[in-house]
Amino acid sequence: MARSKLKKARRYAGRLRIALWVLALAAALVPLPSQVVERFYWRTFYLKVQPLLTSLSNLVPVALLDVAIVILLGVMVTIFIRAKRAGGWTAALTATLMWLLTTTAVVYLLFLITWGFNYRRVPLEAKLDFDRSRISSEAAVRLATEATSRLNAGYAKAHAQPFEPEALRYAFVDAQWIVARTFTFTTGRPKKSLLGFYFRKAAIDGMTVPVFLEFILNPDLLPFEQPSVLAHEWAHLGGYADESEANFIAWLAGIRSGDPVAQYSAWLDAYRLSVNALPRKVRTTLPPLAEGPRADLAAARAARGIRLVPPRQPNRRGDRQL
Repeated sequence: MARSKLKKARRYAGRLRIALWVLALAAALVPLPSQVVERFYWRTFYLKVQPLLTSLSNLVPVALLDVAIVILLGVMVTIFIRAKRAGGWTAALTATLMWLLTTTAVVYLLFLITWGFNYRRVPLEAKLDFDRSRISSEAAVRLATEATSRLNAGYAKAHAQPFEPEALRYAFVDAQWIVARTFTFTTGRPKKSLLGFYFRKAAIDGMTVPVFLEFILNPDLLPFEQPSVLAHEWAHLGGYADESEANFIAWLAGIRSGDPVAQYSAWLDAYRLSVNALPRKVRTTLPPLAEGPRADLAAARAARGIRLVPPRQPNRRGDRQL
C-alpha cells in the first residue's frame, strides 16, 4: 500500500515537472501582443504588485538575492548527496539535473510574472513625441556640447554639497508622470551583495532583481555617479526593462531634480553616451571639458576599469585634441 502511494506520488511529481517545463518553454516562445502586456500586465497587475514586493524587500537590510542563492545551492547539494548515497553517481547526477531543470522553469516563470513581461511592453518611443529622423550626428553633437557646458558650470556645486535622494525621488515621480501618466511605484533601498566582486570585474553599475523587486548597487560607485544609477534602477522597478528607456527616465529625473549632484550626474551620463556615439574626427570639434569633469571621468574609469572616451582637452600648444 505504501509503495503504491509512493509510486503515485512519483508519477504526479514527474507530470508536474513536465508541465512546468512545457509552461516555461511556452511562456518564453509564445508571443504576446505588446498592447495586451501594457494594459493587463503593467497597468493592471505590475503597478499593484511592485509596491508590495519592494516594500517587503525594503524591510530586509541584506540582498534577498544572496539569501536565495545560498538556499538554492544548499538544496542542490543536499539532493546530490542523498541521491548519491541511495543510488550512486548516476542517480545523483540525474536527480540534480531534474532538480535544476525544474528550478530553472519555476524561477523563469516567477521572473516573468514579477518583472520580466515588462520587456514585452509597448516601447516608450511609441508613446512619446518621438521622430527617428531627429537622431543624427548633429543632434549628438548638440547634446554633447550642452552636456559639456552643464558639466563645466555645475562641477563646483556638485562637489560642494552631499547628494539629496529625496529631491531625486520627487523628480522621479514627476518623470514617471510625464512619460506614462502614472506614479504608482515604490522606490527601493540600495543594497550591497555578495556579488559585489563580480560587479567590479564586469563593470556593472547596478542590478534590479526580479521576484524580490530589490536592487543592488556596485560598491565602487563614486558619489557623483550614484544619483543616475539610483534613478536608473528605480526606472527598472517602475517597469521599464529596456536599458535605453531606463537611461532616459533617469536623465529626465536627474535634470529636473533641482539637486546639483543629481543634475551633474545626469549630464555626465548624457556626455558619456553622446560622445561615445560620435566618430573620433567629430569629437575633435567639441568644446573641451574643464579639469574637474575630466578628473571625474578618469576617477570613474580607475575605480571600475570602465572604458570611457577620453574627453577633449587643450594641449600644451593650445590646440584641442582627444
